[in-house]
Amino acid sequence: MTEMRIERDSMGTVEVPAEAYYGAQTQRAVDNFPISGWRLPESMVAAMGLVKYACGVANRDLGKLTGSGKNPLSDDQVEAMLRAALEVAEGKMSDQFPVDVFQTGSGTSSNMNVNEVISNRATELAGGDRTTPEKLIHPNDHVNMGQSTNDTFPTAIHVATAVEIDRSLIPALQRLHGELAQKAADWDKVIKIGRTHLMDATPLRLGQEFGGFARQIELSIARAEAARDAVLELPVGGTAVGSGINTHPEFGARVAKVLAGKTGVPFVEAVNHFEANAQRDAVVQSHGELKCVAQTLFNVANNIRWLGSGPRCGFYEVALPSRQPGSSIMPGKVNPVMCESMMQLTARVMGNDTCMTISGAAGGNFQLNIMMPVLAHTILESIHLLSKGTGAFVEFCIDGMQANEDVCEAAVEKSLSMCTSLNPLIGYETAAKLAKEAFSTGQTIRELCREKGVLPEETLKEALDPWSMTEPQE
Repeated sequence: MTEMRIERDSMGTVEVPAEAYYGAQTQRAVDNFPISGWRLPESMVAAMGLVKYACGVANRDLGKLTGSGKNPLSDDQVEAMLRAALEVAEGKMSDQFPVDVFQTGSGTSSNMNVNEVISNRATELAGGDRTTPEKLIHPNDHVNMGQSTNDTFPTAIHVATAVEIDRSLIPALQRLHGELAQKAADWDKVIKIGRTHLMDATPLRLGQEFGGFARQIELSIARAEAARDAVLELPVGGTAVGSGINTHPEFGARVAKVLAGKTGVPFVEAVNHFEANAQRDAVVQSHGELKCVAQTLFNVANNIRWLGSGPRCGFYEVALPSRQPGSSIMPGKVNPVMCESMMQLTARVMGNDTCMTISGAAGGNFQLNIMMPVLAHTILESIHLLSKGTGAFVEFCIDGMQANEDVCEAAVEKSLSMCTSLNPLIGYETAAKLAKEAFSTGQTIRELCREKGVLPEETLKEALDPWSMTEPQE
């Protein structure tokens, strides 16, 4: 049987596991929300620890923690509290945050979970007994000084979102862009047939096609940067309803400055704390940019999947790396598994956007959004999926792709759309008749034109030069 100890909060006493660093309010939440088994992402917990550290630094520098208020701390106790907050930010206490995502909509349970862990760990670091109900460093009076869940929890959402985009997603997209741009350069001399509506179109170069993919990812990087920048304003300093009750007027700006210094992300205090406390529009906007990144990645992966189809009865213009057997019944079959993985995870992200939109709209009632934990979980899941999925896609698919030059070039001569370049010489109607006849007879456009003497040989050769069709002509 698990050994228990007694912890106390404003509602009375609660038994908690003796070895736990959390306290009464966390245990109440564990008991009240046995819902999904999903905890807040580690990146969110780390951001909450960092926010608590920044708040502690601001209160220290403002003289609030060691001042004449209730239970002032010594300098050593303040430093112990800051050290404990940093341990949370560094993931050293990650097993101490058991509260389910589907909890109180403000995130109070998780905020108090963090406050209690920091309080008990700081008490321990300061030489006190963390197992007693009376706390040397109090979770509310000291760790939560000048704060409310209503401003610090959304602040942590912004911090986690911006940091994860900046450190994980943007670098992954930059790597993908670089690899696609290199393929575009390497394959610039490979002529292939274009396709619109999945039907034959005029020629282009394989490098041009992949250059288009590279540009899509370049734009996705800009959208990821916009997603990061959407959450730079921080609600901290607004406390309960945006009025800043029980906090110093400089508190929000000081906290934002500390967070900017620790993360390298240029966080700033919110322009209007009533908006910043009540609404999560910035997070919804941020995820909207991520949704666009997701649909782009889906599109690129799906196009590459089609280009690699075959190997004998599909397009097979690019050969994808063989990663694993593709069938339990068909020997030798190999599937485009990395493309399929990317398509699935981006579908999840696009679905997540609906959750974000509803939670942002329905949650923002008067002075508080009450769907913040699911907002936090959802946007951080999306960032994680996009970051890890993009990295795997580059490593296990893009890096090893090869161009099938012979396949690409063979299709060009057979295409009926070769007749498009004849339009300026013989007119659209005549060219269309040639295309229909070539299809019915099985001839190429070039063969039929020669048979009918449509144009002099030199003129025909120049007009049906595939390379010239891949660029504008004077």
